[in-house]
Amino acid sequence: MSELPITHVLPELLEKLSTHSNVVLQAPPGAGKTTAVPLALLDCDWLQDRKIIMLEPRRLAARSAAVRMAGLLSESVGQTVGYQIRAERKASGNTRILVVTEGILTRLLQSDPELADTALVIFDEFHERNLQGDLSLALCLQSQEYLRDDLKLLIMSATLETDAVAGLLGSAPVVTSEGRSYPVHIHYLPHRQVPQDDRQMPALMTSQVLAWMERESGSLLAFLPGVGEIRKVETLLREQLAAQDEIIIAPLYSDLTRERQDAAIAPAPPGRRKIVLATNVAETSLTIEGIRIVVDSGLMRESRFDPNTGMNRLVTAQISRASATQRSGRAGRVSEGVSVRLWSESQQDALPAKNTPEILLSDLAPLMLELAQWGVRQVEELRWLDLPPPGAVSQAQDLLEQLGAIDSDHRITAHGSAMLALGTHPRLAHMMIRSLVWNLAEEACLLAALLSERDIFRGEARWDRDIQKRVDLLQGRFRASSFDRGAVQRIRQQARTWQKQVEKLSQPAGNDTIDKQDQIGVLLGLAYPDRIAKSRRDREHRFLLSGGRGAHFSHDDDLAQEDYLVIAELDGQGRDARIQLAAHVSEQALERAFPELIVQETAVRWDDAAGRAVASERTRLGQLVLAERPARDISPTLLSRALLDAVLQKGLQTLPWSKEADALRDRVQFLHRVAGDYPKLLGDLAIPDWSGEALASTLEEWLLPHLAGMNRLEQLKQLDLLRILQGQLDWPLQQKLDALAPSHLSVPSGSRIAIDYSEEIPILPVRLQEMFGQQKTPAILSGQYPLMVHLLSPARRPVQVTRDLASFWANTYQEVRKELRIKYQKHYWPDDPASAQATSTTKKRMQAR
Repeated sequence: MSELPITHVLPELLEKLSTHSNVVLQAPPGAGKTTAVPLALLDCDWLQDRKIIMLEPRRLAARSAAVRMAGLLSESVGQTVGYQIRAERKASGNTRILVVTEGILTRLLQSDPELADTALVIFDEFHERNLQGDLSLALCLQSQEYLRDDLKLLIMSATLETDAVAGLLGSAPVVTSEGRSYPVHIHYLPHRQVPQDDRQMPALMTSQVLAWMERESGSLLAFLPGVGEIRKVETLLREQLAAQDEIIIAPLYSDLTRERQDAAIAPAPPGRRKIVLATNVAETSLTIEGIRIVVDSGLMRESRFDPNTGMNRLVTAQISRASATQRSGRAGRVSEGVSVRLWSESQQDALPAKNTPEILLSDLAPLMLELAQWGVRQVEELRWLDLPPPGAVSQAQDLLEQLGAIDSDHRITAHGSAMLALGTHPRLAHMMIRSLVWNLAEEACLLAALLSERDIFRGEARWDRDIQKRVDLLQGRFRASSFDRGAVQRIRQQARTWQKQVEKLSQPAGNDTIDKQDQIGVLLGLAYPDRIAKSRRDREHRFLLSGGRGAHFSHDDDLAQEDYLVIAELDGQGRDARIQLAAHVSEQALERAFPELIVQETAVRWDDAAGRAVASERTRLGQLVLAERPARDISPTLLSRALLDAVLQKGLQTLPWSKEADALRDRVQFLHRVAGDYPKLLGDLAIPDWSGEALASTLEEWLLPHLAGMNRLEQLKQLDLLRILQGQLDWPLQQKLDALAPSHLSVPSGSRIAIDYSEEIPILPVRLQEMFGQQKTPAILSGQYPLMVHLLSPARRPVQVTRDLASFWANTYQEVRKELRIKYQKHYWPDDPASAQATSTTKKRMQAR
């Protein structure tokens, strides 16, 4: 351990931790922070026989770190150093360093917010910014603030915005390690060789791996976005290297067995070389022995929340420049190495600087349920590096309320607590618990585990979208042409674990039953009430979802002929989402299983062809109309609403706008528009927004009460819009409106001229001779806002536009006068307009006076 670069800063780190509650450690890959730091802290006095919990973002990294530290102590895992990951724990009463994954730390905090037996929580590889990591840190900070002022936090990262993190931790000190690495030579592809389609990546990766294995010595690490690409490249490499026993091909991803993961990480046997095909699980934390060559696809799988579908989508995305640096660094751990990037040098400059935090991209329903259990109802109550987006927060809370996990005040319910204890997505937890009503716990737990895993069907079988067949395979009632045996084993094991938990709940099992062919559909409906779907009965076999979205099959499938489906998985791209997995359900089963979602209503819509409102009595589940018939009696209120919808569809121009109503609307909108510029004059006034968009969005407030008894468009002519709009203004505002934005203005001739407020700057259109004798430009807003004066000829044609009347008289008037004297000889055009008498008549009539 003494050779590790991190050892040079350990004294400083120990000193900072002894005097500060929070510390940030920045150390590049290979510095040894993951294994050396926890061990170096074991003898600190402030531990007082309490534990160190170290958070790792991945299960493989957590187990590997624990094994490595235990080996350095010459112990087996579970003694001084232990680990706990999903479905696996190796720890004892003697364990002082417990390495956990992020979900485990959240569970520990929820069960004991003080973390009474813990002195320090280490957040390793925090730059990855996983959702659970951000949540755990926010909870630890609040625990530290209110419950445990002696709890210490250490944030460790290879690439990190230290200023932002240190600020979040209360100006925490930053300790920096330089690390150790050998030179790595970076190679880019010529632009013409860069694949234009991600599907070309496996073939390109295979050819590059083979070429660089020929050119360089040592083992090779290839980064690929996902398991599918790894399997394709593995197949291609085995075909090419079948005769070369000295080369080992080792996949590395999180779902592999522990034995195969260990084999990928271990050094190659003497005389042999290794090709490791990995996802970004190998980007940080893990040390893979003997790597000198890195070939990087530049791609990763990223989970992103699609607000249109209300779920996460796993997308293939470009990595960041920070990730590219991390990956290249893997080639310089043991000696000088090479890093081959399968993109061009110009594309490198266009990559984002860092990865987007998961909290800004992901489905927040699990996060919001955790916060409700913690007692937080508003995300702003906690300290975050990035505040969860309001839209995603609201959508998550709506879903949780619909599932009965939280109440209308966002407090967790007993049902929500039971859901949280299952440690899976709220949708799936809700489904498993509610399945007890129909004695379908086994099926629900299998279905939940299936939906938590990658598709078990392989090859051509994957095109079959029926999830029922996958459940049948898990229960031994169906034989698929090709399926993932390892995934099937994991699903069955997880399902058994969940079933034991669910059946221990205090909720009694029901006596009701659901027909066999509808069971999976009903269970899916519990998890996805917004994805119950009805066929549109068109040629494209499209479906309407109860949540309002559209969906379709991308190819022929037997399920496309069904009247009703429940959709478990969608691809949310395009006009309608593509159906990836679904199950049949009958209308009768929906009515029986989801009475709380079904409403009986009288619906009124506008029939444009008939020019009137029509009504029907409907049975509706969300946006799905299950049954409909003409209504016998229609209330006047519903008729008015239908007419209101017609106005909304056709636009505000359908209404009988008078000049007076238009003028009032323009005056109010002018004050609304300039209110921010004149706070002393207008700051205390609640001036409504009367733009077209605002009026259309508030029709129900200002127009609906005046539509009583109307159900035809021609009846709208009876409306007095001037009176209706005036009714929206209280008396003080009307007085202010008349004072600050008057409808008319008196000019020197004695005429009252209407002001036109329809333009950005209000206009005073007035004949030029009516303004003789006035030097100052007419103004509104207590004289603070000059009008745009349109000076007109006697024939009311514009001759000059100005907001500076004095300048016009002094500089431009004489030129204008020459033309006016020729065209309008009967009118008075004085030499000195500033001192002349204003008039609205001809010279003869002036003399007659």
